[in-house]
Amino acid sequence: MKVLVYVEGPSDKAAMETLLSPLLERKQREGVRISFHEAPTGDRKKSVLLKIPVKAVNILRNDPETMVVALPDLYPKNKGFPHSTPEELRSGVIDQFEKALVNKGVEDHRMLNRFKVFCFKHDMEALLLAAEDSLRQRIGPPRLMCSWIHPVENQNHDIPPKRVVEEVFSQRNQRYRDTVDAPMILAEAEYQDLMEECNQCFRPFVEFLENCRE
Repeated sequence: MKVLVYVEGPSDKAAMETLLSPLLERKQREGVRISFHEAPTGDRKKSVLLKIPVKAVNILRNDPETMVVALPDLYPKNKGFPHSTPEELRSGVIDQFEKALVNKGVEDHRMLNRFKVFCFKHDMEALLLAAEDSLRQRIGPPRLMCSWIHPVENQNHDIPPKRVVEEVFSQRNQRYRDTVDAPMILAEAEYQDLMEECNQCFRPFVEFLENCRE
């Protein structure tokens, strides 16, 4: 069995592959190959929301042993279609998938069972804030001066987690490099701990992966 997870960009892909490597290796041994894929270039969030559902229909109707997952950021809101909550985002992406089924003349709507939608709330960097000890190790002393909302998934569209992380680095006269810093921080974290800290959106995604069976 294959599970194809589509994220927005290279930092999301690298972060997930690093953080979830123990889970990915275990599922591989169980006969489930989970892989992460970047959205097409351009407006990557819109690509995940609007293009991946169409791509998913093509994949699923040709390969009954595959599942497709869309995992965009919730931020910024209203990209592609109106949404500001995880529920609205999921509903909108599912609607795109169902429209693609109709447009391609696919009558087997059971395929919807093999297309899943999750999101980062409000972006992947929520996991970095949840991995506070690892974040401290990465940026070094002195102590963190920047504060953020707890639980971290309760940050908002005005100050999403990535902006908080950028500020934390800026206080050290450093620049946050998402493709480098995110995987390095998450390499020192346990995904099970972050599931507890980010139980609104990240936990359901990981639980889905854990429950995938050959």
